[in-house]
Amino acid sequence: MEVHFSPDTEKKLKDLAALSGRETADELVQHVVEGFIDDVAQTRDMLNSRYDDLKSGRVKPIDGEEAFARLKAKTEAERNRA
Repeated sequence: MEVHFSPDTEKKLKDLAALSGRETADELVQHVVEGFIDDVAQTRDMLNSRYDDLKSGRVKPIDGEEAFARLKAKTEAERNRA
């Protein structure tokens, strides 16, 4: 597969490759894309697992207002602790 970048982006990739110890910009791009694909796969697995937990009843959903209120209370408690 070939990917084409603007000259400016290509220069940035070559410079970053040199700074990060990669031999070429191609190697850097391959490493970045592989990491991105792994991250997407992990995120998909996590979301599927959480959906399965909700669907099976192992966890109960809370609405957005309640989640926000809990987060706000937790933040306030942390501020008061310090």
